[in-house]
Amino acid sequence: MESKKISKSVLKRLPGYLAYLKTMPEGSAPHISATALANALGMGEVQVRKDLAMVSDGGRPKIGYQRDALIDDIEQFLGYDNTTDAILIGAGKLGQALMAYSGFDEYGLNILAAFDANPKMSRTEEGKPVYNVAKLEQFCRTHKVLMGIITVPAEHAQSVADQLIAGGIKAIWNFAPTHLDVPAGILVQNENMATSLAVLSVHLKAQIKEEKGQQAGKAEN
Repeated sequence: MESKKISKSVLKRLPGYLAYLKTMPEGSAPHISATALANALGMGEVQVRKDLAMVSDGGRPKIGYQRDALIDDIEQFLGYDNTTDAILIGAGKLGQALMAYSGFDEYGLNILAAFDANPKMSRTEEGKPVYNVAKLEQFCRTHKVLMGIITVPAEHAQSVADQLIAGGIKAIWNFAPTHLDVPAGILVQNENMATSLAVLSVHLKAQIKEEKGQQAGKAEN
């Protein structure tokens, strides 16, 4: 379908739709409506309908979307059918866990190598090379890598980002709990565990408060 401009908020929701569609049990109906998808994910029907219309023109009134075709449309839109080479900086526990995660293949991400200031190994258990960070910029240019994954401590993240940008990187997946200053045109996606924990904590407190209120109401009756 014709390419459309799409917001970051929509981009963040699309993987959730895709994950649900791909994990539906065998024997599920071959078609799914925006309404059914919204109900399953606890989202607004209008929002889901608009999101799907941005990436697929396969929806039909009273029928919905052919599920396999919708999966293909979302994957193609997100670029999951085109492998993106990336490198990772920070070969500690988090970095090694990401390097070992085989599920990235499904999303078109191929981590070529890891880099560390003091690498304790030359290769990961999966056979991926681990280099000294001094070779980072040259590696990016030689292999034309456009995505970098940062898993270093916060105090080193900005200097690593600067090296990545100097090497030609255009997108950064940042797991360091700090803000990165980057030039216009460089995309940064932050994975902040503190933010996620805050959202969960606030939701949990609200749920506990609601349950206590319901229990108090029952006790009065």
